[in-house]
Amino acid sequence: MSVFNAISTAVSGINAQSTAFSNLSNNIANSQTVGYKADSTAFQDFVSGQLINSSRNEGNSDSVAAVTIQHVDKQGTATVSNDSLAMSIDGSGLFNVTKSPSDTSSSASLNQTRYYTRNGEFYEDKNGYLVNTSGYYLSGYKVTDQSTGTLSNQLTSVNVANVQYSPISNPTISVKGYVGSSVDKTTSTSTNSQTTTIYDSNNDAHNVKLDWSYMSDSTTTNNLQTWKLDVSTPDTNSSVSGTYYVQFDSTTGAIQTVSKSEDGTNSLISTTNSSIPLTFNYTDLQSQSASMPFQLNLGLQGSTSGATLSSSTGPVITTPTTDSKSSSQVGSYTGVEIQSDGTIMAKFSLGDTQAIGQVALTNFASVNNLQEVSGQAYLATPSAGTPQTGLVGENGTGSLTVGYTESSTTDLTSDLSALIIAQQAYTANTKIVTTASELLQTTIAMKQ
Repeated sequence: MSVFNAISTAVSGINAQSTAFSNLSNNIANSQTVGYKADSTAFQDFVSGQLINSSRNEGNSDSVAAVTIQHVDKQGTATVSNDSLAMSIDGSGLFNVTKSPSDTSSSASLNQTRYYTRNGEFYEDKNGYLVNTSGYYLSGYKVTDQSTGTLSNQLTSVNVANVQYSPISNPTISVKGYVGSSVDKTTSTSTNSQTTTIYDSNNDAHNVKLDWSYMSDSTTTNNLQTWKLDVSTPDTNSSVSGTYYVQFDSTTGAIQTVSKSEDGTNSLISTTNSSIPLTFNYTDLQSQSASMPFQLNLGLQGSTSGATLSSSTGPVITTPTTDSKSSSQVGSYTGVEIQSDGTIMAKFSLGDTQAIGQVALTNFASVNNLQEVSGQAYLATPSAGTPQTGLVGENGTGSLTVGYTESSTTDLTSDLSALIIAQQAYTANTKIVTTASELLQTTIAMKQ
């Protein structure tokens, strides 16, 4: 190797140590940055002009290059946050974020570039969007059906401003308690009517009436007492109809069958199912025909926790209950809370809560091959693999800890030690340059 080659090699060493120094200084500067993933530096040797069939590289310049290695998969420590909407991921998942809000009303906003981050320091901005301290907007799935909890299959920015309570689209009317007496055999007196209210998606009230009447007593062949249940509505321009024959155990009062036939065949309930589907038809405020499904729950077969008969004359009849509420019955909206499974719950002043969405997480086959961008965020790359997006816990994304954030993975002790080594290596390479310069000066002086 010539003196000139030695200088070239030393310069490459200086450049490589500069890269290492830059990575270390960036790690140290971000030691308190939420979700920051510390980089490390690897070095690789380059050999130029290698002679074929020779173990020697006489007169050829060697050099070194630094390679920055990402460690996106390294888990940071979960630290308590002052923000109740903050989240820390324990696992390989990343939050889905965008640089501006996205919603289903604009295809352009939905198709904007998607970023991924571990910075879970989210808070509500002035427009109600959940945004982190780096300015990225959190994306998730909206709830499209309150009855089933069905989620949209499209990611949109999470907005929690002025959430309105949505009545359940398929409510349940539950009958729990006495509907009559097993010892009162007088048909004219063994009747009762029960009325409850359900609400449609426009918060309009609809009344459902349940009329119970004694039909027949137990026989020598069975111990079942039969009652007829008529389902109707007192509302005008509305209709709901259903006639059922309900058999109870005369001794225990437990419900046994619910059938469209008086003999109890083809029972609609079982030991595992207690719901009977019905439909309420009505004319809405715009004079349009509309309908809403609802469920009638009389209890499981053989149970006394639902509709039942009393063994005394003239029992207190229990009023049916329903999970259907209007927005006025839950009070005013007070804010949101995020559960450990990522469910975003709206809270109301009278104690009710309602799911409005769910946080989505994404995983990659090789998260360390993501492209790093500003703000502790990453872009997908072919070498990272196809994004696998889903709910918390799916695709190996891990779990959420709410009220915590993930600390930087910078190890100050290790990086400060490495900084000293990088400084010494840098100095040693500069020494080669100065020594080579002296040799060249000596060579030039030979002509004088």
